[in-house]
Amino acid sequence: MRTVSGMTTNPPRAGRREWTALSVLMLPLLLVSMDVSVLYFAIPEISADLEPSGTQQLWIFDIYGFVLAGLLMTMGAVGDRVGRRRLLLVGAAAFGAASLLAAYAHSAETLIAARAVLGVGGATLMPSTMALVRTMFTDPAQRAKAIGLWSGVMTAGIALGSVMSGVLVEHFWWGSVFLVNLPAMALLLALGPVLLPESKNPSPGRFDLLSVPLSMAAVLPVVYGLKELPSEGWNVRYVMAITVGLLFAALFVHRQRTTASPMIPPALFRGHGFSPALVLNTVSAFGMMGSAFFTTQYLQSVLGKSALEAALWSLLPSVLIGAAAPAAALLVQRGAERAYVVTAGFVIAACGYGLLALAGTDSLWPVLAACGVMASGIVIVMSLLTDLALSSAPVEQAGSASSLLETGTEFGGALGMAALGSIGTAVYRHQMPDAAPAAARETLGGALTVAAELPGRAGDALAAAAREAFTSGMQGAAVAGAVVLLGAGGLAAMGLRHIRIRPEAPTENAGQADALSPSGV
Repeated sequence: MRTVSGMTTNPPRAGRREWTALSVLMLPLLLVSMDVSVLYFAIPEISADLEPSGTQQLWIFDIYGFVLAGLLMTMGAVGDRVGRRRLLLVGAAAFGAASLLAAYAHSAETLIAARAVLGVGGATLMPSTMALVRTMFTDPAQRAKAIGLWSGVMTAGIALGSVMSGVLVEHFWWGSVFLVNLPAMALLLALGPVLLPESKNPSPGRFDLLSVPLSMAAVLPVVYGLKELPSEGWNVRYVMAITVGLLFAALFVHRQRTTASPMIPPALFRGHGFSPALVLNTVSAFGMMGSAFFTTQYLQSVLGKSALEAALWSLLPSVLIGAAAPAAALLVQRGAERAYVVTAGFVIAACGYGLLALAGTDSLWPVLAACGVMASGIVIVMSLLTDLALSSAPVEQAGSASSLLETGTEFGGALGMAALGSIGTAVYRHQMPDAAPAAARETLGGALTVAAELPGRAGDALAAAAREAFTSGMQGAAVAGAVVLLGAGGLAAMGLRHIRIRPEAPTENAGQADALSPSGV
C-alpha cells in the first residue's frame, strides 16, 4: 500500500481474465516439465525402430535437459528485452514444430536434433511463464496463490510425464508422446495474444552477446558432471567437467559485474530477500531430486514393479503435493512468519527423508508415504521462496530473476543426485560381499543381471544381498538428505526473518502501463 497524491492506494487485484490467462500458462509449463520424463517408456520402441547406438540413445535422453539448462539465463534476459509474451509465443511455436519433427523422426540424428530444439523451446517457456505471473498478479496474496499453483503443476508434470508416456506407448506408437504437445501449444498460440499481457524492461540496455557462451560454458559442464557422477563415480572426466564449468562460472560472474550492460544485473542480488531465496530454493531442489534417484530404482528393482506400475504408484504422493502450496500461502497471508513456514517446509521434507531411512526391502507404503511427505515439504518451500524472489526483483527484470531460479533448480537437482547418489553407491559397494562378481558390486541393476544368470539359490542369494545393500544405501543417503534439509531450515529461520513483501503501488508511469497492457502498444 502506498500514498499517491494524498490518497491511499492498493495494487490492482487480478480478475477473471488474469486467472484464465494463468490456466493457459499452465499448459506449456506442464508439458515442459513432462518432457523431462516422457521418454521413460518410449525408449524401447524408439530403440527398436531407429536403432540408435548407445551414445545416440544417451543423447536422445539427455540433450533436452542440457539445452534447457544451458539457455535458461539467456532466454530470461531476452524476454526482458523483447517481451515475455512475444518470447513465450515464439517458444511455443518452436516447441510445437520440434514435437512434430520428433514424432515422425526417421533417424536417431533427427530425433536428437528435435529434442535439442525442444530444449530451446522449453528454455523460452519456463522463465517466460514465471515472469508473466509476476507481472499479471501485483497483489501479494493473489501472486502467492498463483505461484503456488505454478509450483504444484511443475512438480506434478515430472511424475505425470512417465505415466502418460506408458499409456500412450501401450495404445499408440512412440511418436504419440510428442504429438500430445501440439494441441496445448496450439491453444496457447491462439489464446496467448488475447489473454496474456505483454511486458518487458522499458530500458534494457544493450544485450551482451559474450555472456551467452559464457553462461552456457558455466552451466553445461557442471550439470553434465553432476548427473554422471552417481552412476560412474568420481571419474576424472566428470571432475574435470565440473572444474571447467566452475571456472567459466567465475568468468561469467566477473563479466556481469564489470560490463556496462550485463545479461544478469548484479543489482538483482541486492533485492531484499532475493539471494537467500535463490540459495534455499536450490537446496530444496537438491532434496527433491536426490530422493528421486533412489525411489524410482527401489520401486522397480527392489520391489519388482514394472516400469508402468512404478510410475502409477509414484503418482500417489501427488495427492499431498496439491494441497501443500496453497495451504502454505494461506498461512503467510493470515500473518504467519514466512521464515517459519519455510522452515516448517524444510522440517516436513526432512521428516520424509526420515521415513525413507526406516524403509526395508518390502516397504511399498512407507516409501510412498515418505515421498509424499518429502515432496509436500519441498513444494511448500519452493512456492514461498519463488514468491519471495520474484517479489524482491524489479518487475522489469522478472525474466532474469525467473531464469536464475530455474537455473538454480537445475543445479540443485543435479547436485542432489550426485551427492546423495554417491553416498548410496558407496554404502552399496561396502555392503556387497567381496566374493560377488565385479558387475554385481557396482550397481543393483548389474547385480540383478548377474543373479539372473546364476543357477538356483546362488542367484536368489545374490539378488537378495544386492537388494538389501541398495536399501541400506538408500537409508544412508536419506539420513544425509535429512541433515541437509534440517540445516537449510535453520538457515531459513535466521536468514528470512523480518523480510516482508511490500505491496506494489498501481503503475503510475504511462509508459510502464503501456508496456504491461494486453496489446503491448
